[in-house]
Amino acid sequence: MRDQVIRYIRHRGLVKPGDRVLVAVSGGADSVALLRVLLELRAELGIVLAAAHLNHGLRGESSDADEAFVGQLAMRHKLDFFAERVAVAEHAETRRTGLESAGRKLRYEWLTKIAGEYRFDAVATAHTADDQAETVLMKFLRGAGSRGLGGIYPVMVQGTQTRFIRPLLDATRVKIEMYLESLGQEWREDESNLDRRFFRNRVRHQLLPLLEREYNPSIRQTLGELSEICRAEEKYWSELASIQLEQLRADRHHLPLEGFGAIPQALQRRVLKRWLEEAAIATDFRHIELLRGCALGVSEQTELAEGWYACAAGGYLALKRHEEDSPVGYAYLLRVPGEVPIQEIGYVLSVLTVPAGLAAESEPASLLRAELLSQELTIRNWKPGDRYWPAYSRSEEKLKRLFAERRIPVDERVLWPVVLKGEDIVAVRSLPVAEQYCWRPGDGEALSLQWTTVIKF
Repeated sequence: MRDQVIRYIRHRGLVKPGDRVLVAVSGGADSVALLRVLLELRAELGIVLAAAHLNHGLRGESSDADEAFVGQLAMRHKLDFFAERVAVAEHAETRRTGLESAGRKLRYEWLTKIAGEYRFDAVATAHTADDQAETVLMKFLRGAGSRGLGGIYPVMVQGTQTRFIRPLLDATRVKIEMYLESLGQEWREDESNLDRRFFRNRVRHQLLPLLEREYNPSIRQTLGELSEICRAEEKYWSELASIQLEQLRADRHHLPLEGFGAIPQALQRRVLKRWLEEAAIATDFRHIELLRGCALGVSEQTELAEGWYACAAGGYLALKRHEEDSPVGYAYLLRVPGEVPIQEIGYVLSVLTVPAGLAAESEPASLLRAELLSQELTIRNWKPGDRYWPAYSRSEEKLKRLFAERRIPVDERVLWPVVLKGEDIVAVRSLPVAEQYCWRPGDGEALSLQWTTVIKF
């Protein structure tokens, strides 16, 4: 075990002399073996170790006993020990996610936080060859490309700098338990690992043994080798796609189509996938194929995920968002009286003081009461959910509905200007001012909003 792990660490370059390594220890066989083997190797590797345990609070007294066990193990070997308790079940319910994914998310966030605060160079987790086989099979069943089939990577960077390393990724669970027994080292059993409600447990206890027994006795090794192949190919294709994107002179939301059709089909898919990733748009095989059809002229437009869509026109493939999801926007401060240019829509907005006598000659619902407004207003673009009460109307209305009634073009609504005092909408271009801020005869001075076009909108 010792020789196998040190060979793997050196082959993968997981640590270097002087590194401070935080070992994540749940108390189970895998993580206890990880801690013990790294303790054996720390002098030879020249590393400093500490232990960390996150109590998920899912199993009551058993969870607390796990934490105490790991704490005693760390104390016995004179290691710094970090522990914390989190409410995984509450987090899962709030985020409407499964217990497994909630626990994983909180665990990695906490380990990343500790590593940053105490300046650890790496966090070691106890993923094994069996975990790798289970992960690859789960990814395949759910649908994955080479990145997903790459399974668990030997090194993963979380956030900006925290490195997670997996020194046991070449070791089987059988060998790990034999190693612990040879040391006389106890470990904790997590009864939830037998709960067949969890997808991984069904794969671990039902599907993999069936495949091993009936189809391929070496299925775990086969899946591990597949992950190695996929990680290498993913790296190659990812680099090639980046080079091709650069040659096409693509930007974040526009992909020139000249020469795209001559690219091999496999690279076309990779280029489109990388392009969507750079735009932070989630995707799958179906979206890629629809997008590829759009790029090749099969269709003019196709829907993507999370409110995005793509359209082909003028020799480009363009990414756009539907109006409710548009990320574009602006915000300006406007002194009263004063003016501000709004470059995004090509207008200058001026706010002028109007004496009471002249205000009476203006159109109703076009002026604001000066005494109710501060010396500074905010001008921003419309946002989904914006609503206000137009003067001389019966009730509050959503701006989206008012835009439709006024037949304001859909592509212009995203940047349509809204004037606010604090959080209150006081005016909207081309619509009546807000009821509560509307000037009426006898109200004294008024304010007039003047929109001057400088660039065609």
